Amino acid sequence: LSRAEADGNLAQSRLESLELTVARHEEEAMEARIQLQAATKAVEELGDLDTARRETEDIKTTVEASRMTMMTKRSACDELRREGEARLKRMSEIEKEMNIWRHRLQTAEQRSAELLQRQSETEETLKEANLKPDEIAQKRTKIDASVVAAQTRCKEAGDALALGETTQRESVQRERDAERAASEAREERAVSQARADAARDQQAKAASRIEEDLGQTPQLLLAKLNRDADKMPPAGDVEAEVGRLKRQRDALGAVNLRAEEDAKEVEAEYTSLASEKADLEEAVKALRNGISNLNREGRERLLTAFEQVNSNFGMLFKHLFGGGEADLVMVESDDPLEAGLEIMCQPPGKKLSTMSLLSGGEQTLTALALIFAVFLANPAPICVLDEVDAPLDDANVTRFCDMLDEMCRRTDTRFLIITHHAVTMARMDRLFGVTMQEQGVSQLVSVDLKRAETMVA
Repeated sequence: LSRAEADGNLAQSRLESLELTVARHEEEAMEARIQLQAATKAVEELGDLDTARRETEDIKTTVEASRMTMMTKRSACDELRREGEARLKRMSEIEKEMNIWRHRLQTAEQRSAELLQRQSETEETLKEANLKPDEIAQKRTKIDASVVAAQTRCKEAGDALALGETTQRESVQRERDAERAASEAREERAVSQARADAARDQQAKAASRIEEDLGQTPQLLLAKLNRDADKMPPAGDVEAEVGRLKRQRDALGAVNLRAEEDAKEVEAEYTSLASEKADLEEAVKALRNGISNLNREGRERLLTAFEQVNSNFGMLFKHLFGGGEADLVMVESDDPLEAGLEIMCQPPGKKLSTMSLLSGGEQTLTALALIFAVFLANPAPICVLDEVDAPLDDANVTRFCDMLDEMCRRTDTRFLIITHHAVTMARMDRLFGVTMQEQGVSQLVSVDLKRAETMVA
């Protein structure tokens, strides 16, 4: 700006000098006209026409030369005036541009302050987000452990329940056997008692009949009859029969008086195990419902994110390749949580194919389109790209840099590019390099390209 003002002042000085020169030549021309008139008058007075004519011609020539000089000076003066006006106009434009850059600088400072604040907020958010996967993993580990413990307890309860049911069935069977044996023993005892009563009755009747018929008791009759004892039933047989009957009675076993209490205890234990089993089944059902809900929510979120990323991927693919089509396709399963992912793409002028059939540069651009599509759907604070432009030529590197500029405008992500490509380095906002001025001593050097461009402008 000071140089332009100096040039303007110099042009103004030259303009004033030329105007003075023009005025001086006009005065000279006026004096020449006066001299011409005087010479003409002198010629008339002298009468020497040839001499006067020559003098007149000389004066005319002088006047013409002065006029031509004056016209030349005037043209130069006009040119200087136009140049001065152009310089003044350029000064005004420079002043406007300086105001614009001042405004941009102020806006950039405000934007920088906002970005610093957002960086601080993002770092806090990032810290919180870094803790969430651990919390979720811990919760999932606890849930898995609870599920395993619940399944173990359920299995143990099932085994205990089966054992209790078996024990109960055996106890019921033993109780039934004991009741049946006791019933049979009571029946046999009743039959024996009835037989004994019947025998005693028969004996009493026989004794009564003997007394009625014979007028004496059976004992007296036996003594009078003098019956041989050997012909009477042997006492051993009678004792053996009695022993046999006792053994049959003993074989029935003692009556279990605690059978009813044991049955109640087994039933109470069975009820407790059945209740615990029901609780475990409810807990397992609740856990399975929770897992089902988590899977359902995960599928919904995955499908929503997949549709958004797929839409962004197709758009960015067309932008990078200047046309064509690209889609993400789920394969190998209908369940989104278990399905694989296939990248189908069709660059301009080629057939639809998978990513593995593309060239190295095309695969790089396709992968970059997919990465940027994910960042558009879920931006991250920082993205590091390590020599992704190595397989690309200059034209595709330019497209890659244009895409980076577009991503910086549409998201708040800061991209860190590791590269050796001159085109990529020239398009960055700031460069960082490592030099080794001394053997074994590395030094980090940074250059702010945006600031350098501002200083040059």
